[in-house]
Amino acid sequence: MPDDPQHRDHRRTRLYALTDGRTATPHTVLTMDTMITAAVAADDHGGLPTEWQAILAMCPAPNGRAVAEIAARMHMRLTPMTVLLGELVDRGLIHHRPPLEGAETSNVHLLMRIRDSLAHL
Repeated sequence: MPDDPQHRDHRRTRLYALTDGRTATPHTVLTMDTMITAAVAADDHGGLPTEWQAILAMCPAPNGRAVAEIAARMHMRLTPMTVLLGELVDRGLIHHRPPLEGAETSNVHLLMRIRDSLAHL
């Protein structure tokens, strides 16, 4: 039954097609805990590949998401994801910043706010 939604073929673009066969970006170094924030709204670039639009949609400013979380949500391996994100950085579509430094994470008030926020979940 081709019209049955449970039996439809959910095709995904092959990773080598998304990354043009590249395994690393020459200009941008991204680690799995680098924070990514969209520089533009996803709906501003309807002509972009759907994977790029999905990344922009899940990383709204000001908080964004970590590279590892984006890869997990997109069901993609980390290396191709960093290549895709590097391409987006080079095109100015996303911003990246390193994760919080040790001094920033040892702030007791910040840790208490995180604890309280987790308690509300």
